Amino acid sequence: LAMSHAWGYGPYNGPETWEKGFPVANGPRQSPINIIPNQALYERSLKPLKLKYDPSNSSSILNNGHSFQVDYVDDENTSTLTAGPISGIYRLKQFHFHWGASDDRGSEHTVKGFMFPCELHLVHWNTKYPSFGEAASQPDGLAVVGVFLKIGSANPRLQKVLDALNAIKSKGKQYIFENFDPKTLLPVSLDYWTYDGSLTTPPLLESVTWIVLKEPICVSPAQMAQFRSLHFNAEGEAPCCMVDNYRPPQPLKGRVVRSSFK
Repeated sequence: LAMSHAWGYGPYNGPETWEKGFPVANGPRQSPINIIPNQALYERSLKPLKLKYDPSNSSSILNNGHSFQVDYVDDENTSTLTAGPISGIYRLKQFHFHWGASDDRGSEHTVKGFMFPCELHLVHWNTKYPSFGEAASQPDGLAVVGVFLKIGSANPRLQKVLDALNAIKSKGKQYIFENFDPKTLLPVSLDYWTYDGSLTTPPLLESVTWIVLKEPICVSPAQMAQFRSLHFNAEGEAPCCMVDNYRPPQPLKGRVVRSSFK
């Protein structure tokens, strides 16, 4: 989803300016949101998530100037998400993170107004459409699993990802990143909240079934510092640390947040 309109997270191109280029920024199902657990509707019919991830699908890691992402290739023994709140088979496209300049902020979703230092997004697309690009504009086209990161002990499974960041310090850099199982980044419990939302970056398409896991995973302060060592800028430009690359919560506008747990 290449963007012509230059957007970012700075004072002149940040989230409060996005509606100029992307009027859907004020739409009925924008993300992220503030989740208020005791206002979520427990729904017994919500099934457990089924994640069948194949580590051999991971291909590369990229600094796209807004975050970094680990990309997965499409092939027959592909990585999929099924069940939960969705029907059909959704295929893993990439995962990326959003984080803050300090350990007290950085997540996009908030819980009762509380921000985590970082949030992981695993982006999947509905295989009933011919491609990711076509799925991205359909109301049921995408499913994103959100995982909060909280400060604690170092997370050895996250370290393999962080070790690759040196190779992609600046915008546009890409590096081979093979044989990584994204399942290792998930918490023990897959209890979740779910709601109908959007991409949290332009073009802000309202095509995402959000699945936000209740249980966070751990990250150490030193590991968070590695996230912040990345740069928004391309090589040769004035260095600008990649921090605060999150969109604040958007109005719920009458949507219901459902939960898979009591």
